[in-house]
Amino acid sequence: MHVDSGAPAKNPVVILVALGFSSLSVSLMQSLVIPIQSELPRLLGTSASNASWVVTATLLGGAVAMPVAGRLADLAGKKPVLAVSALVLLAGSLICALSGSLLPVLAGRVLQGLAMGYIPVAISFVREVVPKHLVNTATASISATLGVGGALGLPLAAWIAQDNDWHWLFWVATALAVAVALLTVLVLPHVHDAHGARLDVIGAVGLAVGLVSILVGVTKGNDWGWTAGSTLGLVLGGIVVLLAWGLFELRHDAPLVDLRTTARRPVLLTNIAAALIGFGLMAQAIVVPQLLQMPAATGYGLGQSLLAAGLWMAPSGLMMLLFAPVSSFLITRFGGRTALSLGAAVLALGYVSGAVLMDAPWQLLLATCIASAGVGIGYAAMPTLVLENVPANEAAAGVAFNALMRSIGTTVAGAVMAVVLTSRTTVLAPGAPEIPTVDAFRLCFVVGAVAAAIGAAVVLFIPRRKPAEPEPAVTAADEAVPVR
Repeated sequence: MHVDSGAPAKNPVVILVALGFSSLSVSLMQSLVIPIQSELPRLLGTSASNASWVVTATLLGGAVAMPVAGRLADLAGKKPVLAVSALVLLAGSLICALSGSLLPVLAGRVLQGLAMGYIPVAISFVREVVPKHLVNTATASISATLGVGGALGLPLAAWIAQDNDWHWLFWVATALAVAVALLTVLVLPHVHDAHGARLDVIGAVGLAVGLVSILVGVTKGNDWGWTAGSTLGLVLGGIVVLLAWGLFELRHDAPLVDLRTTARRPVLLTNIAAALIGFGLMAQAIVVPQLLQMPAATGYGLGQSLLAAGLWMAPSGLMMLLFAPVSSFLITRFGGRTALSLGAAVLALGYVSGAVLMDAPWQLLLATCIASAGVGIGYAAMPTLVLENVPANEAAAGVAFNALMRSIGTTVAGAVMAVVLTSRTTVLAPGAPEIPTVDAFRLCFVVGAVAAAIGAAVVLFIPRRKPAEPEPAVTAADEAVPVR
């Protein structure tokens, strides 16, 4: 595995900036349409139920793409997969920008979701293209973009959609996709890192069918009813498919996901913690904007506009990015286990703060910044723990599966928060729609805190690993050539 010597040498900082910007741009697609979600039925000429798939489609595309892109990167090389992901993002964004009806927009949003495979591949790529002393910082910064993009995408999209035609959201996405494609092709070095095996196509299809079935059932359960035949059929059917998929993978000589490696205690516990921390991230992303925009007449709502709510949320995204270097220091000094557990504990503290600080926008800002600092530390530490415990030829696949577990955590959080918020409601006036009570919002914060606290505890069962000893400095005397 080496960088192509025929290519001109590139500054590692430039490579890191290119990977970071590209990963952030891809991550922005998660929250791109949230500001116009309530308007989508009118804009696309369809029902509210059908329009909700515009958000769900990207989630499903990302869930399918992450493990497949990771495995392809290990087999065919990481730069080719990054380039293809960038082109998929460009195609999806352009289709949405040129469309005005449901089906093509859904197709474009699926493609935008498939491009999410870019991020885990970029995380594993940095270890091959940056110096050893920058690896932890680079890994931490790019991993944090999974959370940062979603947080910053909300105010950015609200600002764009406020005074412009909704298609401008996708024209901006198209411009970002062009930049991602150019940076990937022109800036990233060629690395000979292919391992020359065949893709497990049956495994990829089985995983996709199982995941999509479960995620659709979970995301739509609150709308369809949790005991409805469609919900139970999808969830239970997906579980059966995944069980069969697991048996197939265990017998395959080159599986899509090496379940034996995934079952190693450090990797398994890191992935469980990823789901719990992902749950914590999405819990605040769902609850805080609603509480900010709730009418002040309720007595607990803060009466903010969509754009104002997005701006109150924006610092939390920056906090994730700012704490990535903190995570790098913690990883280098104390190890990934300590950093991940501390990040989950800080996330739990942020939710506890949110449960008592609900009376003003600045109070929620403080609580979300604390929680986001924990997410920044935790998200940055996860890939390090995974990469330390998987073979080099499974690095991208291991990181991708970890990213998938985060995505599953966010999906489950969306379903749980919907159940909690609809379980305790009130009516402001006769004939008015039901809205969540203040106790429902507070309970959401408590649930998020519990999930994060469990994540912190789970990480402590990962075997302790001593940080690597620093290499001795090379002096001029060491480099001197003896004179004979």
